[in-house]
Amino acid sequence: MTARPVAQASAKRLWAAGVIIVAALGFLMFKGLTSAITFFKTANEAMAARAQLGNSDFQMEGTVVRGSVHHVGTDVYRFTVESSGVKVDVENTGEPPQMFRPGLPVVVVGHFVGSSDLFASDEIMVKHSQSYIAAHPGRVRAADGSTR
Repeated sequence: MTARPVAQASAKRLWAAGVIIVAALGFLMFKGLTSAITFFKTANEAMAARAQLGNSDFQMEGTVVRGSVHHVGTDVYRFTVESSGVKVDVENTGEPPQMFRPGLPVVVVGHFVGSSDLFASDEIMVKHSQSYIAAHPGRVRAADGSTR
């Protein structure tokens, strides 16, 4: 008669351990997936959602404004990106990619600084391929200002 209560207790412990393991795996998967999500906004969308974005990291797309690129200190560049007439000042830490120059569309990775509209970035990706232009008509402007 003592074997049955012991077996029931073992089964309950086994179920409890299984539930804990499944919950832990679910939590780890959730954290891994949500931390891998990076929000993508155009400069005008980012400014429109400035209050909601706060200081969270996301990717912002825009065209580098001519005459706005300035080297400030060691490996710090300041420039402005524009999308649909909305301009955002960017401060990038690190060396920009070789293809980086005014007039080209870029995606910068970072966040807004405090309550300011300055975007702090540590990565610049130059968007210049024909496949990108085909996938996002109207977002990319040629050097002459025409939409591709």
